[in-house]
Amino acid sequence: MPFVCNVCGSSNQRSAERFDREEPSCGSCKANVRMRALLQALSLELFGMNLTLPEFPRVKSLRGLGLSDSVQYADGLAAKFDYRNTFFHREPFFDITQLQDGDCGRYDFLVASEVFEHVTPPAETAFANAYRLLRPGGVLAFTVPYSLEATTAERFPDLYEFGLAQVGDRTVLVNRTHGGEVQLFQDLIFHVGTSGRALEMREFSESHLKSMLKAAGFGEVSIYGEDYPPYGIVHAESCSLPMTARKGSFGLSREATRDVMEQWTELKQKFDRDMRRLGRSYWFRLGRKMGWL
Repeated sequence: MPFVCNVCGSSNQRSAERFDREEPSCGSCKANVRMRALLQALSLELFGMNLTLPEFPRVKSLRGLGLSDSVQYADGLAAKFDYRNTFFHREPFFDITQLQDGDCGRYDFLVASEVFEHVTPPAETAFANAYRLLRPGGVLAFTVPYSLEATTAERFPDLYEFGLAQVGDRTVLVNRTHGGEVQLFQDLIFHVGTSGRALEMREFSESHLKSMLKAAGFGEVSIYGEDYPPYGIVHAESCSLPMTARKGSFGLSREATRDVMEQWTELKQKFDRDMRRLGRSYWFRLGRKMGWL
């Protein structure tokens, strides 16, 4: 199946049976289906159409924040927007569960792929803070592993004072609850991402995710579950799909609208100049006369 990677813009040829959510499937940037689907959701939320990241208009008045975003698309977003990528364990540091007052209401979009399953409980705090970070009309685009079960499986519901310890060849978690009880957890699940190993705190359920986002204040909550073969987005499962949540109603700021229109005007002027130049070509005029163009 031929497709264009919407992360880097390169052309690919791949068997549809071999697509997997996490397996790298772009021969150039190694983006997987999860990354391409997340970028497609962001494109549709920001511009209302399918655009590859290289095709995104350059709108430096749009401010975005990445939470441990992959380098495959973080650099591209930084080239297009006033965007910065952050991390929990290394610089530039950012903790979605601990906000500074100056961060609130600053961002037009947030991007977080495979992050919220790792934040310390309660997860509701992270979603409430995501809402606080956004400007009116801003959007959160994210992915998390989730199930179709009725409730979220919280691994450590009483987490308070905790740490990891190595016992033989196993890593365990030791926790002291608010009430002083000491707990020991084995058979931990770790994910490896841009910030190294991260402990899985929970497996969300789809219904609980929606209810938490609504409780945080988000109005529109969408799940992007449709395949889009032109970009190599072929989902192998009906869960763990990209989600978006919007703060209020859609609408670009006046500055962002101006930036888009200025860029469109520049492109139109270039197109008009190219057409005038081609119009002076004998072969171009002949091709149009013969119906070849």
